[in-house]
Amino acid sequence: MNAANPSSVVATAEQLIDGWELVVGLEVHVELATRTKLFSASANRFGDEPNTHIDPVTLGLPGALPVLNRHAVELAMRLGLALNCRVQPCTFHRKNYFYPDLPKAYQVSQYDQPLNVDGFLMLPGDVRIGIERAHLEEDTGKSTHFGGAEGRIAGSEYSLIDFNRAGVPLVEIVSRPDIRTSEQAKQYVSELRAILLAVGASDAKMEEGSMRCDVNVSVHKPGTAFGTRCEIKNVNSIRAVGRAIDYEARRQIDVIISGGAIKQQTLHWDDAAGRTNVLRTKEDADDYRYFLEPDLVPLAPDTAWVERVRAALPPLPAARRAALATLTGQARESEAIAVVVERGQDSYVSEVAKVGGDAARALVYVQQAFADEPATPRVPAGDIAALTLMEKNAKITSTQAKTLLADLVANGGGDVIAMAKAKGFESMDTGALESLVDAAIAADPDAWAKFKAGEQKAIGALVGAVMKSSKGKADGKAVTALLQAKANT
Repeated sequence: MNAANPSSVVATAEQLIDGWELVVGLEVHVELATRTKLFSASANRFGDEPNTHIDPVTLGLPGALPVLNRHAVELAMRLGLALNCRVQPCTFHRKNYFYPDLPKAYQVSQYDQPLNVDGFLMLPGDVRIGIERAHLEEDTGKSTHFGGAEGRIAGSEYSLIDFNRAGVPLVEIVSRPDIRTSEQAKQYVSELRAILLAVGASDAKMEEGSMRCDVNVSVHKPGTAFGTRCEIKNVNSIRAVGRAIDYEARRQIDVIISGGAIKQQTLHWDDAAGRTNVLRTKEDADDYRYFLEPDLVPLAPDTAWVERVRAALPPLPAARRAALATLTGQARESEAIAVVVERGQDSYVSEVAKVGGDAARALVYVQQAFADEPATPRVPAGDIAALTLMEKNAKITSTQAKTLLADLVANGGGDVIAMAKAKGFESMDTGALESLVDAAIAADPDAWAKFKAGEQKAIGALVGAVMKSSKGKADGKAVTALLQAKANT
């Protein structure tokens, strides 16, 4: 593959050349869910008219002094504790750089003494990803470029600036370089987003920019020093994180194999083209000329405050998945567990179980039929419990249960026993069902012969015939079991 032609790179992790190891670290910027900005009383609100939430502090006017937002500090502590970090005394620094959307010409951030340090996040398979720090800082404004390609400044005719976002409180969560595959990176971002939502620190809407990922990628041969990293800025979806990592790793390997050297650069991810492009040579900390913010005193949360925040943390997604898996007998990594917990409907499944329902069936019902329902669905838990027991005790078939479930969701509940009776739903006794199975075999001896010979697909015709003759009252699983039993005799 020609390293000089990066567009030829195929972005799949499976195509990384044997003998190379991928090293990834993520810097995730999260806007906190405060009413006001980090150092001023202007509103922190997305989507309003440009430049309507500004003030002297936001614009960096002479004599304007910052006042730290206590709620932002508490949300940052809440997130840090959820990520198993140590909350410590911290200071604020001025990070100096010159962009038109940063009117002060510096960003107030945290440098060598951040608020949260030394945490970790667990991924499926008990993979531990270290969290180096999760520090507070202010967001910049937003520049929009017109007339160029994909809204970038290169080739644009003019730019407009919106300072509504300037000064919005951010937490930057910096992982250690512990991620080794693009799949792990996607799992990390997904789990981090779930934690943010669970603790109420942010709405974590990547499409609105309230959660943005900078991805650091390098490659090396195991046993050698880590390679030179490149940083891909502002990747705004979980899918794009995976694609960007796979592409950039492949590109770096090709450059090295062809005799070139990787330069430390900041890159832009072009999602439509599926490739990275160079933005600029990467800055180091020295380039920012950090120094202590003279207008803010050090922040030292006392132990009592930290413990109050810790005590108020809700159950986190990993613990909720584990509890739901234990309750339902399903694997923690199953899709049903993940979906129901993500929707916040796991407590509803627990309530169904508490009132006597079958938890495993309730989990399936909720996953399949409650996508448009709130975290606490309108259907009373007792109605779902009754439905699970009717199916479990073979009073109705699984097909009939699905019909009744749809009616419950549509109507917001109901008496499932009466509903089943009104629809003529009832289970067939074993004798009647066996007669229908014998009739289906007699009517289609070819399908029966093929099934007995081991052709599993042939069972479909036989089951279908029984379901038709029973007018849908037969239980498909029971029909299959009877056919299997007869074939084995």
